[in-house]
Amino acid sequence: MASELKQPVSPQSVAMEPEKYIVAPKEVPVLAVRDTVLFPHAVLPLTIGRESSIEMIRSLGEEKVIAVVAQRDSQLDAPKPEELYDIGTLALVHKIIPMPNKSLFIFAEGLRRIRLTGYTQLSPYLKAEAETLLEIEAEKTPEIEALVGSIVSSFQQIVAASPNLSDEMQAIILTVEGPGRIADFVVSSLPFLNTTQRQELLDTLDVAKRLDMVNRYLIKERQLVELRSKIESEVQDQMAQGQKEYYLREQLKAIQKELGGEEEGHEVEELKKKIAEAGMPEEVEKDALRELQRFSRMSPASAEYTISRTFLDWLVTLPWNRTTDKPISIPEAHSILETDHYNLEKVKERILEYLSVLQLRPEMKGPILCFVGPPGVGKTSLGKSIARALGRKFIRISLGGMHDEAEIRGHRRTYIGALPGQIIQGIRRAGTRDPVFMLDEVDKIGRDFRGDPAAALLEALDPEQNFQFRDHYLEVPFDLSKVLFITTANVLDPVPDALHDRMEVLELPGYTEEEKIEIAIRHVIPRQTEAHGLKPEENIRFTTESLEEIIRHYTREAGLRNLERNIATICRKQARRIAEGGEKQLVVNAGAVREALGAPKLLQETEVAERTERPGVAIGLAWTPAGGDILFIEANQMPGKRGLIMTGHLGQVMQESMQAALTWVRSHSEQFGLPPDYFENRELHLHVPAGAIPKDGPSAGVTMATALVSLLTRRRVRPHVAMTGEITLSGLVLPVGGIKEKVLAAKRAGITEVLLPQQNAVHVEEDLKPAQLEGLTLRYVKTMDEVIELALDPSGRSPVSGAEYEDREPALVP
Repeated sequence: MASELKQPVSPQSVAMEPEKYIVAPKEVPVLAVRDTVLFPHAVLPLTIGRESSIEMIRSLGEEKVIAVVAQRDSQLDAPKPEELYDIGTLALVHKIIPMPNKSLFIFAEGLRRIRLTGYTQLSPYLKAEAETLLEIEAEKTPEIEALVGSIVSSFQQIVAASPNLSDEMQAIILTVEGPGRIADFVVSSLPFLNTTQRQELLDTLDVAKRLDMVNRYLIKERQLVELRSKIESEVQDQMAQGQKEYYLREQLKAIQKELGGEEEGHEVEELKKKIAEAGMPEEVEKDALRELQRFSRMSPASAEYTISRTFLDWLVTLPWNRTTDKPISIPEAHSILETDHYNLEKVKERILEYLSVLQLRPEMKGPILCFVGPPGVGKTSLGKSIARALGRKFIRISLGGMHDEAEIRGHRRTYIGALPGQIIQGIRRAGTRDPVFMLDEVDKIGRDFRGDPAAALLEALDPEQNFQFRDHYLEVPFDLSKVLFITTANVLDPVPDALHDRMEVLELPGYTEEEKIEIAIRHVIPRQTEAHGLKPEENIRFTTESLEEIIRHYTREAGLRNLERNIATICRKQARRIAEGGEKQLVVNAGAVREALGAPKLLQETEVAERTERPGVAIGLAWTPAGGDILFIEANQMPGKRGLIMTGHLGQVMQESMQAALTWVRSHSEQFGLPPDYFENRELHLHVPAGAIPKDGPSAGVTMATALVSLLTRRRVRPHVAMTGEITLSGLVLPVGGIKEKVLAAKRAGITEVLLPQQNAVHVEEDLKPAQLEGLTLRYVKTMDEVIELALDPSGRSPVSGAEYEDREPALVP
């Protein structure tokens, strides 16, 4: 029954002379397919992804005849011959399309049924001997004709009722000739038959038997179609006008009833059980059960169904009565705080006080702490240490740039995609109702048309109110009184007064040089050496000299971030040196620091003195959100009548302070030996360098007046002297803020003497330790006369007399 093809096969030759190709070649390539059976006279698109199959298709050449055989297990990637069916279909490959993912897309037309009698090749792809199978034709009897008519009629009814089948198939089946071809067309067109059923029909050579099998499948499917139509009709009859949203629910009930499935209600019972176990307050449990009853009457197709289910999920998963059971140990907490953070004694003392009271009175409400300090001093990491000391979960949310009030209090459930606010979400993540909750950057909250998040925090951060905190999404009270809220800020000025009043402020000042060295040795260096794969002492060792070099000349800041970055840079360079086969150990000294980090980026102590060598330059002290800093104020004069010129990106308050300083100087011109008409034909210019940086505030008034007096009297300011204070028109020196930050900044810059307002003496005693003042001389002043006497160099040039001014023009100070 088998014979060889005598010439190459092409789709055109098969179409013109189909009878010449009714037998299979003696040896044919085999294509194994999953979940697919190809029937004769059917065109099947196939995606070829296996490497062996791709190689087989590309090797066909002009003879594009293959055997398409289904595999018994569709999960196998490389089926063996015994894992394939014996009977398949001889097919002609019409078109081969390469795909972007290196697979092939082909169109294969079934020609004849064949049986694979033996495999002649297993690698790189399968080849087998094949024999053509001839069908047992059915006689044209009335029974066969009736059977064919029943198949055609059932097929047309199924096509008409199915939305996934093209209506054109109803006309196409009428053009198919021959009972066998009709049966094959119907089987290859209907999607409800599985691979086993299709293979069984392919194996059936008796056309009459095949027609009977196809007819049985069609009758069964037609009955299912009629049953679905009956169910839909019954459901529609039961539904009243205006209740269309119950359609899918009633249809599902009817289908479950017909199929004998279990009734719906399991989900409702499960939610009811979770509500009972959640430990909700009585009021909240009543609301939850009321919502559950409403949910049980909803249709799954309703838009409210998902909203109600999500709301119930939030209610049952919140920790209504779950708290941290870890007993409080004051010594253990103290040890953790000491290990994690150096210094910060006030903050540690406050936390230990809270723990002590909590141990004696467990029902106490959590305080609202606010850590205020420049960036990099450890505010956020301190919150993590507190949570570890308490044995509680730590939750952090960033408030920086938050504009929407709903981020705090949640959205109303009427909105699509509504969720609770960040506070309730954090409580759910923690799994207990007493976590340590950090609200980072509270001073950077925004405000717009969506509300004010800072105002929304008023209820949450008030221990007298937050035991009944109501989120807009939940609309039921939740007790936040056990939560330890910690907020952080760089400055408190942007924080509303009402919110400020609810928080206990703990200031974290900048670190001194000695503190930075100690923190670097204890924490920063071990952390960075481990992060870069280095071993302390064995691969790299930092000396105290190197840390002093980095702190003084590369990282003059209040915090530690730049110090850590520079230490990380040195560690990276040593890691690269080791990776390239260089020295395995590096002792970091001042020279190694300059080699790794480049030239010093900050003023040397000698440069501070150089800037004040000439009259007209004074050093002030400024407070910034990043800590204190020194501020150079320069004065100069020139012929002209424009009065006072002020430059340096100055704010309104600072400009007014300059005007007040000039007024005081002019009112005391005789005291400085200046003629009465001295200012009529001269312009004075006050400039604060770093003009790209905005500057404002009244605390530089003393420095400005000193710079003007130094210019006009030609007496330089004493080297390494800095000052701060607000000036009045009568020459009084008023107190200013940020004394601790300013004094520490002066010490970092190499200043040895600081002039402070007398009324700020109490702040020095309260905020600064003797170790922090080591190497500094503090002088307290009440009037500008005292400032001039202490600040100006007594050995400088004396002022010229009035007669000399009449004889010649004054020398200009460059």
